[in-house]
Amino acid sequence: MTTLRSISSDEKDLLSEGETAEKAASLRAYVDSQLEAGSVRPEWCFIAERDGRQLGSAALYALPGADVPASIALLETDWQEPAAGREMLGLVAARARDLGAIELEYALDSPPSAPRFQFHPAEQEAALRAAGFRLLRDGMRWRWTTDSPVLPQDDRLTFRPLPEIGNETFVDVLGRTMEGTADTDLADGVTKYGTRGAGEWIFDLMAKFDHRDEWYEIGFAPDGSPAAVSMPARNPSAAVIGHVGVVPEHRRRGYATAVVARGVAVLAAAGATSIVGDCDAANTGIARAFATNGFDNFVNRREFGLSLA
Repeated sequence: MTTLRSISSDEKDLLSEGETAEKAASLRAYVDSQLEAGSVRPEWCFIAERDGRQLGSAALYALPGADVPASIALLETDWQEPAAGREMLGLVAARARDLGAIELEYALDSPPSAPRFQFHPAEQEAALRAAGFRLLRDGMRWRWTTDSPVLPQDDRLTFRPLPEIGNETFVDVLGRTMEGTADTDLADGVTKYGTRGAGEWIFDLMAKFDHRDEWYEIGFAPDGSPAAVSMPARNPSAAVIGHVGVVPEHRRRGYATAVVARGVAVLAAAGATSIVGDCDAANTGIARAFATNGFDNFVNRREFGLSLA
């Protein structure tokens, strides 16, 4: 019988047991950073054992301050053995449910890269699907560094910050940017919550990120109407562009590029030297906005989810 147990404070190295030296060092640094940020807790770090032999390791993740895990930050097992992957996922999902989670997500990056070096992506995806996970998003990850310039700001847009606009107006415009969105996750939110509810959902989510209220802005078009939303922030791992949104009547005018440029300028001014952004592979407009701003598509990310309710 395979069992899953939390590690003790002196067992962190077990999370990278059996890995190459490069991957083990990367995983240890990653786990340490997430523990320090409060996104991973010691009691959320596990090893799976059978007959005294370690079969895998895992760690659960949540935004700092949250009491319930939301995703799997780390998952290691013998992916070339299909039964091992399914069993490991089942054990971790059961533990997350016991901790109060009603949904659990897992992000699979390719090509394998730091910090998790997720090798055998096809085998991992097969195990995820066999364990009941469904694909939530086929996405692209983009990264800006100081090797790229900060683009001049688009003088067609006048940005006004959240404290000046107020939460209600901000949420109204935020919701409108999700009408007809090409982003799968946002479209699911609109279906689930409605346009206004989706705005509240993203606003509440972004409020949990490390940010200054004045970073969250609405860009107004020359005619004075709200055109776009910019929400740069930091998560426990990196500075992020956050939400990029353009209301339907102002699309196809290059405003998404302007919003990404705005986010880069805000975060760079706050000291960021590397900034990450995400979009659906099918969202060509946002992908173009990242590329125009000097971002590199450094990895592709497929996000999977499992309902635990």
